Amino acid sequence: MADLLVVTGPPGAGKSTLAPLVSAEFTPAAVVPGDGFFAFWTRGYVEPWLPEAHQQNEVVLRAAGAAAGTFVRGGCTVVYDGVLGPWLLPAFLEASGLPRLSYAVLLPSLERCLDQVRARTGHGFTDPAAAAHLHADFTGAEVDPRHVVPVAGEDPRETARTLLTRHRTGALTYPG
Repeated sequence: MADLLVVTGPPGAGKSTLAPLVSAEFTPAAVVPGDGFFAFWTRGYVEPWLPEAHQQNEVVLRAAGAAAGTFVRGGCTVVYDGVLGPWLLPAFLEASGLPRLSYAVLLPSLERCLDQVRARTGHGFTDPAAAAHLHADFTGAEVDPRHVVPVAGEDPRETARTLLTRHRTGALTYPG
């Protein structure tokens, strides 16, 4: 049976590195990059970390949830890679049309996230102030600790193994 695994966290947490490692464990599988859905908005776009972007962000995340759910209902396990805080998780799940998903939050230290954001080349998001703001949003949110997956050292494969083990045991299930 196909599943939807959300790999989220602030910018620089390691989502885009981890998502392909996790999806490699499933056949068929797809990685749905959440950032790509924000790029569809061409005029009147509000930076997504600003308070006035809430409605825009909900629309974009509902579109992403609908796309991810379509793949899953078609038999394809999906790893969603994007910033999806718990404040918009119910809307994302509803739009997916699925009864549940696995929700994994990567939350390394602010310093580690900022180092990763500063080191990026060829990535559309390189704003350290915005990254710090989003990190604060995640650390200040009410995230059930069972959904937080520790980022293990420098080897993303170890983090991927931990995430997959927790997914397979149902520890990451939302709602749960």
